[in-house]
Amino acid sequence: MKKILCVSMLLGTLLVGGCGGEKKEVVNEKNDVIVLQFGHDNNPGDPVQEAALYWAKILDERSNGTMKLEVFPSGQLGSKSDLIDQMLAGDAIAAIGNGPFYADRGVPDLGIMQAPYLFENWEQLDKLVASDWWKEQMTQLESKGMKIIGENWRYGVRHTITTKPVKSVKDLKGMKIRTQNSTIHVKGFEVLGATPTPMALSEVYTSLQQGTIEGLENPLSVIYSGKYQEVAKNLMLDGHIRDLSSIVVGTSFFNSLTKEQQELLISTCREAGDYQNKLAEQADIDCLEKLKKEGVKVTEIDFDEFNEKAKPFYQYKEITETWSKGLLERIKEIIK
Repeated sequence: MKKILCVSMLLGTLLVGGCGGEKKEVVNEKNDVIVLQFGHDNNPGDPVQEAALYWAKILDERSNGTMKLEVFPSGQLGSKSDLIDQMLAGDAIAAIGNGPFYADRGVPDLGIMQAPYLFENWEQLDKLVASDWWKEQMTQLESKGMKIIGENWRYGVRHTITTKPVKSVKDLKGMKIRTQNSTIHVKGFEVLGATPTPMALSEVYTSLQQGTIEGLENPLSVIYSGKYQEVAKNLMLDGHIRDLSSIVVGTSFFNSLTKEQQELLISTCREAGDYQNKLAEQADIDCLEKLKKEGVKVTEIDFDEFNEKAKPFYQYKEITETWSKGLLERIKEIIK
């Protein structure tokens, strides 16, 4: 009989033979059914969720049912930080990671991937991922207990939707904008004059209703699927970040798999990433039109004005002192 590996969220430990069974070490024998849980904050209908379901389908098919992906949208498994804590504890968990989170988890140079207004197109980020610099960062990340299995998930271009109109960078002064709970994102909005307010995406709708925050930043597909346009009617197309995200698992879980299982997990994850990118590109076009039809006022900002205002970000000692010497210059040389 095939054994089933699954995750107990309460115990934070892999169990064999059912989620309520006796605790045992992680063992992957040839006949084991591997169950990996993938949690994310995006809502049903969003490109990330659709790609996750596609990933689950092809992983099941190509493994002949020996590898399963269970998908949990809308923050059902907890925050991104919670998920990373669980995978570091050895759980069979996959999550969406990005540079700022990896920076806060001990690989500081990766934070530059979401520095404001640094990348002008996706091709520049593709160059970065293909570079020796990226390989160096991956080695460091694995030493911290995290293994990226898909580095090609283009989460989207991040824009800002607010309850009050923002026509220039001056209008952002003091506005409470929800950001990811990472130093890079917080400082990125602080330098623009806003008051960054980190919180889980699942809390944002109610917080906008109650006036706890006055806006959030995210790709258009995330904004639309979260229905934030119902409580915030002003969209600023500031494009402050091109969010190239990645799918990450714990190295202990990854190393417990056979070589064939590892290769299958990576190949299907990357294929799902390509699928997600196509969906996200079309969603940006569709969601912008839908937002307009639902009464959202769209503002095209002065890119040069915002870019100039963001420059002091690169003098924040809290960030730059953690970076390798000459990091910014090295990145610019790679992507030029």
